Amino acid sequence: MDTMRAMRISPDHPLLLRIVDDLAERGWSQQNIFLPDTLTRELALECRTRAVQGELAPAAVGRGPAQEVREGIRGDHIQWLEAGQAEPCDRYLDLMESLRQALNRGLFLGLEDYESHFALYPPGAFYLKHVDRFRDDDKRMVSAVVYLNDGWLPEHGGQLRMYLKGGVEYDVQPTGGCLVVFLSGDMPHEVMPSTRERLSLTGWFRRRGNEPFEL
Repeated sequence: MDTMRAMRISPDHPLLLRIVDDLAERGWSQQNIFLPDTLTRELALECRTRAVQGELAPAAVGRGPAQEVREGIRGDHIQWLEAGQAEPCDRYLDLMESLRQALNRGLFLGLEDYESHFALYPPGAFYLKHVDRFRDDDKRMVSAVVYLNDGWLPEHGGQLRMYLKGGVEYDVQPTGGCLVVFLSGDMPHEVMPSTRERLSLTGWFRRRGNEPFEL
């Protein structure tokens, strides 16, 4: 994908089809080489620039009136993406739109949109075990995390720990350009603390909500 300058690609691209197949077979997918290196660096710079400018805010837990910042549960700082804010972000959103189309074609999920935010974890920050779908809101169907970290080593920590079926724990190293996708309501996971700043883009493909589905 390093040779592709335009980020809107065919929903039939082999990389996207692998993700669809993985979700159908096991409910999650890991693609270690997803974002081009140049775009990964540009997005990391955009995230750090926004952090320096004070645009990233402590993330809350819960939703609606019950939202509150609880650093004992999660310690990341976030800012939601909006189209037209920055060219690298728009290219990333174009790519995820291609993935949305591929998921709908292959899995008939009725995904209508994609929401995403930058997430910066300071050293030592974490996010305790949770699932991404709210109890009173079933719009989030598929979670997607793209990592923006350069030169990440296992000893830096910061793994995404997923709790698979059968009591299996699986750790994903947050290396730059890696994508992890999983079914939002079915995959408990947590973010382990790290010894260095950890950057990612976290997002959710959403349907209209309160509609039955089968996968």
